[in-house]
Amino acid sequence: MEVSVSPDVLLASVLAASPGNRPIVIDVRRSPVFSDAPDLMAGALCRDPAEVSRWMLALPPAADVVVYCVHGHQVSQGVALALREAGRKARYLDHGLEGWREAGGPVVPKPAGSGTRWVTRARPKIDRIACPWLVRRFIDPGAGFLYVDAQDVQGVAAAQSATPFDIEGSPFGHHATHCSFDAFVEHFGLGDDPALARLAMIVRAADTGHLEGAAEAAGLRTISTGLSQMFPDDLEMLDRAMILYDALYAACRMGLDDTRTWRIEACQ
Repeated sequence: MEVSVSPDVLLASVLAASPGNRPIVIDVRRSPVFSDAPDLMAGALCRDPAEVSRWMLALPPAADVVVYCVHGHQVSQGVALALREAGRKARYLDHGLEGWREAGGPVVPKPAGSGTRWVTRARPKIDRIACPWLVRRFIDPGAGFLYVDAQDVQGVAAAQSATPFDIEGSPFGHHATHCSFDAFVEHFGLGDDPALARLAMIVRAADTGHLEGAAEAAGLRTISTGLSQMFPDDLEMLDRAMILYDALYAACRMGLDDTRTWRIEACQ
């Protein structure tokens, strides 16, 4: 397998591939560079290049991975090498994000600065955990989250320069039949990722109580309730639940073209 891919070839493969065969694209720009950048590749995951040995475990084993940095030099080449040495299918993007932009590849704006702040109501269950996962994994890895009493959200938002979410009146809230997770996906242009669209369907069904909307919704709702009981500290719950949504996202990617049916054999 080639160790690099050109922006033109990657763009063509993203546009032409069936949903289950699209490569996973990962932004591995170092934190100071990422923080000062105005945008990122549409649909890209965001990961710390120094933590590759940890986050690679959440990737589907057979996934085709493309990593990029600013110009396609040392950072992305090093991450691609680490992934390949671990047995993963990985390439780096020639000329990095700058080459992608010149080739006409889609980019989306990201929140300005590093460590964006977000605030919502305390005692999260589903949406208020899924949304932080989405922000940290796709938009701003250094984002901070505050959980406060409902009546204090707007005041804390003003005092801490934080963006409120999953609360009435927020653009990142429930609208019609969609939940806050959907609002984040739409606002940051992540809707072209079919696995993320599937995950959004699961979150929506679980969060709104319309469990018939996704087969996995009842399980997510039950597990989320259990996590809330296990961890009375909201931030600790968020930290623990990140792997849950990593796993759900990986399963959504693997399941796009998976027509297998599963059954439990009765014990003899």
